[in-house]
Amino acid sequence: MLKVLKSGFFLTVQDLGRLGNRHIGVPISGVLDSISVKRANQMLGNNANDAVLEITMTGPTLQFEAAAYICLSGAQFSATLNNKPIENHQVVKVSQGDILSYGRLESGFRNYLAVKGGFKTTKVLGSRSQYFPVTEKKCRKDGDEIPFDETVMFEPPISEVKTKNHFERDYLEVYRGPEYNMLSDKQLASLFAKPFTVSKANNRMAYQLSELIEGHESSMLTSGTLPGTVQFTPAGRLIILMKDGQTTGGYPRILQLSEEAICVLAQKKFGDTLTFKLL
Repeated sequence: MLKVLKSGFFLTVQDLGRLGNRHIGVPISGVLDSISVKRANQMLGNNANDAVLEITMTGPTLQFEAAAYICLSGAQFSATLNNKPIENHQVVKVSQGDILSYGRLESGFRNYLAVKGGFKTTKVLGSRSQYFPVTEKKCRKDGDEIPFDETVMFEPPISEVKTKNHFERDYLEVYRGPEYNMLSDKQLASLFAKPFTVSKANNRMAYQLSELIEGHESSMLTSGTLPGTVQFTPAGRLIILMKDGQTTGGYPRILQLSEEAICVLAQKKFGDTLTFKLL
């Protein structure tokens, strides 16, 4: 069992998502940065879909009530285990009573804590991913306990790797969306010729960009959307749907982020700048 002593800003249990339910209005949810999560699970010999903790902006303080092996990935925090620094992409053995603490955020926005065997919270509609109201809680709070299976002995295939963070890039790779052809030459020039800034309105549902491009008067029927869909409002604002985003929308879908671009965007915060790169 893992006890949450301090939860930080937004702490959730996530796996790769809740598939097959969008027809009834249930978002996919799941980890926002799947690249980081798959890397951490792989280092622990886990399945790619084993549940992890997603840690956003400010980190928690966690106490292990059983022996385990862990791996951190994603955003770089000044994390410590019993006041001794630990790094991302490193398999670390923890003992009963050990305390993992997150300090200052150094780069990125979301860190992931993977444990050998994955966290064993209850599955709802085939996934452990937290998304209220499908699951009871929106996020984890102080005093919560999160189950996992104790692991006393484990020989990791790779104990540590050094790798460049994918989210250091300042562009998002995108495909043309269903309504891409509605854009004028002027709108296209604005879309691809200048950087956009992440606004304060950013969360697991969607990221809004601060800069506007020339708006439109087009109307359309409500249509299906996906994580990574870039919606274009009449006022000229760009809204990028994320894993908890709605399953349908009435704004033109002008671009679609690649899965890797979703991972990049998930590690950006208010004030960061990005450009679009058409695939």
